[in-house]
Amino acid sequence: MQTLLELAQGPLFRLTFAIMALGLLRIFILDIWGAIEAYRKAGDKNIPWKQAIKKTLGWLFPVRKAFGSRPVYSLLSILFHTGLILVPIFLFAHVELWKSGTGLGWITLPKSWADYLTLSTIIFGLALFFGRIAVRAASFLSRKQDYLWPLILIVPFITGYICAHAGVTPAGYRFYMLIHILSAELIFVLLPFTKIAHCVLMPLSQLVATLAWRFPPDTDEPVAISLNKKGVPV
Repeated sequence: MQTLLELAQGPLFRLTFAIMALGLLRIFILDIWGAIEAYRKAGDKNIPWKQAIKKTLGWLFPVRKAFGSRPVYSLLSILFHTGLILVPIFLFAHVELWKSGTGLGWITLPKSWADYLTLSTIIFGLALFFGRIAVRAASFLSRKQDYLWPLILIVPFITGYICAHAGVTPAGYRFYMLIHILSAELIFVLLPFTKIAHCVLMPLSQLVATLAWRFPPDTDEPVAISLNKKGVPV
């Protein structure tokens, strides 16, 4: 068990983290390159920067979405994502590991906040899972991965909380810590190749979409003809 734990904490962690970082960098470069190509070919070069920034901030702080057509689901999703992002990055134990390995450190969450966010992430993740099953409109649109992701994502939170709070034996602690690290590394590997990449890339999506979604030059007339609107003022 100790050997497996050292393998998961060392070489396997570095490998899976590199896969995640390089995979996300690839998506980022492809998105930016596609947007630049689309902008270069576009007839309209005016960029509504104010609108793009407003939409980006709206995705970063989606308060208004909590009062949309599905307020309960939106609120659960926002609270779930809040813990999902903040705890792994700002947990004291995680920051200390980064500091010991790289010399880099940053602010950390108070312990009570970290505990609350960990528990809320577990609860809201389960609520999203059962909500997809119970609500017909959500289950009709959901794919298999939509059901699996909330369950996969809360495994590191459950095992991490057990390691930090439950009175387990040394052997039990090593077992739960191994599951904690391996489940996080599974998420690292899956992240660039599934829909969950939106957690990282969503802030950029609005700017990329604004740049990319423009008609190429000389398409106004063909579009008007196809819509039977030639000569009609728009």
